Amino acid sequence: MARQRGIALLVSLMLLLMVMLLGVSAAQLALQSEKAARSERDRDVAFAAAEDGLMNAERDIQHGSDPARRAAFDAPGESVAFADACGADAGAGGADAGGAAAAGVGLRARAASGKVPAWQQVDLSGASDGGACTAMHGAYAAGEMPTGEGFLPFKKPRYLIERMECHQPGDDASAAAPPRYCYRVTAIGFGAKPETELVLQSVFSNPEGEP
Repeated sequence: MARQRGIALLVSLMLLLMVMLLGVSAAQLALQSEKAARSERDRDVAFAAAEDGLMNAERDIQHGSDPARRAAFDAPGESVAFADACGADAGAGGADAGGAAAAGVGLRARAASGKVPAWQQVDLSGASDGGACTAMHGAYAAGEMPTGEGFLPFKKPRYLIERMECHQPGDDASAAAPPRYCYRVTAIGFGAKPETELVLQSVFSNPEGEP
């Protein structure tokens, strides 16, 4: 009988090891692809929520339901709701202090030139400031958004509205002309996972013929 050296067994074991390594690599790639797909889907959920937040802020500017807030948008140059800090400047208090503060939720005056913009100063998510710096979707303008189940956002988007002076072709450039105002809206949307957040921004001006 010829002597057996076991080379066939060694080759078989090496091939088996290579097949196992290839299988593990394929499984890892599949898991990474699934994780990436889930993250992209969650980002899409947050993006859609942020877009809905922008639209809700525009409805708030045009025809919100709160009378005190409506007055702030109808006469933005005279309104104390657009303050340098979160919420309205309620002064020393009084019977209307609570209403003034509520009217100014999520409203800010544009920061002076060279200063940090308001939307970069505040916690857009509303977690650390008690919600005074940003308004929640549906709080001041009609809008429904289901949350918290399946692939829905885990909570409603929030938005900040900054008052800015803006100029359009044909505006009187003289100092005596009253300023025209437009609004920079910054909205944050959330994904199904709490750690997924996405911020969108737009500049909105009331249509011609409105305040």
